[in-house]
Amino acid sequence: MSLKISNTLTNRKEPFVPIEEGKVKMYVCGVTVYDDIHMGHARSIITFDVVRRYLQYLGYDVTYVTNFTDVDDKIINRANERGIDPLQLSSDYIKKYFEDVAKLGVKKADIYPQASTSMPYIIDMVKDIVDKGYGYATADGSVYFRVRKIPDFGALSNRTIEEMKSAGRVDLDPNKEDPLDFAVWKGVKPGEVFWDSPWGKGRPGWHIECSAMIRHYLGDTIDIHGGGNDLVFPHHENEIAQTEAACGCKLANYWMHNGMLETKGADGKTVKMSKSLKNFFKVEDVAAKFDKYTIRFYYLNTHYRSPLTYGEENMLEAQAALKRLWNNFRDLQACARDGPAGDAGEAAALVDTAKKDFTEAMDDDFNTRAAIEALFALARSTNKLMGDKALTKAGAEAVLAFLADVDSVLGILPEEEEQEDNGAFDAVMSILIDLRKELRANKQYQFADMIRDRLKEAGYVLEDTSDGVKWKKI
Repeated sequence: MSLKISNTLTNRKEPFVPIEEGKVKMYVCGVTVYDDIHMGHARSIITFDVVRRYLQYLGYDVTYVTNFTDVDDKIINRANERGIDPLQLSSDYIKKYFEDVAKLGVKKADIYPQASTSMPYIIDMVKDIVDKGYGYATADGSVYFRVRKIPDFGALSNRTIEEMKSAGRVDLDPNKEDPLDFAVWKGVKPGEVFWDSPWGKGRPGWHIECSAMIRHYLGDTIDIHGGGNDLVFPHHENEIAQTEAACGCKLANYWMHNGMLETKGADGKTVKMSKSLKNFFKVEDVAAKFDKYTIRFYYLNTHYRSPLTYGEENMLEAQAALKRLWNNFRDLQACARDGPAGDAGEAAALVDTAKKDFTEAMDDDFNTRAAIEALFALARSTNKLMGDKALTKAGAEAVLAFLADVDSVLGILPEEEEQEDNGAFDAVMSILIDLRKELRANKQYQFADMIRDRLKEAGYVLEDTSDGVKWKKI
């Protein structure tokens, strides 16, 4: 089975075929930096972090770009409230963004373009749109896009122009030729940040920045464009129109959209998490209670396209489930260190099955929930082997090697501490175990128990077995 992706544009699951063999160009819409990121943002960030990681796992050379909208009405309004420069406000929140995503175990993108530093590319694209008759300037220095010149406008969101009009998705503005038209350049208003352009001082519309950044950094057509499903309309729909107009080509071959993070209201109904509804939870606050592994597991244990309900009880459930995987992982580490000699035996077959199940799950539109179930199935099987004392050191090492491989995609298993990567730590543990044994032999149980209890407080458990004392991290 080869990788298949649910393409929002075609509304079907399609085999993934990159534009250039062995390479993937991927763009994901980032955040508008006027406040801290919340758990709704984190879902998209982690979703596409895993998509990128899995593509790399398959051997693709991935160029991953995600942007910052650092020029926007919300930014200007917030900056005015605080009496600071809008670009200073957005710069401060970009710095905070990187501090917060570090708490999610996310790999950095290859490029983080910003609207404020992309003006030459944005203005060039607006020029192309105007020159080709898809855009027009108005007396206030704005430039609008002629929506009706795009025959299949609405294909991504699967709605017609008439449906957009009846749903009220239009902006009544006397400067427009048509209420459906949208701004690609906004003429300056008093007190706003601005840049010079052929149409006068102003700033870009929200949608144009992504089209221009994609064209500049990745080319006219890319493999994958991603974002939350709240961006399908109007943002992504307008991006498609702009690129088709300026370049005469397809913007992206595959459109991926993650489901919304929701919260339960007082009436028991779920609603999208958003700043406007004030029902959001900041990543910073959640990360103070739960580690990055638990947060990632919470998201990845549901398919990325499905809606997901947030609450502390949901996080605690995720934490408890992940603990079962961790217990198995620690037992495997102990077996790899202290287990019986012999070949990998039955463990090798279990790894082959788990690898097949993991790959099939991920190839099926990045189904992380099914991929995680493959890990739980492996944990159950290896726990039985260890219970029967049938797992060898070589077998445990084979399982751990597989887990390290797949966790390069998921990022849910604990990273090894440097002190455990050398023989010194093992030697210290052996000394403590021998000392405890000697104390017990001399009936000094109080001191023997103190060693056991203090090690447990430090995160290490001693287990008295028929084969002697074993230790593992908890």
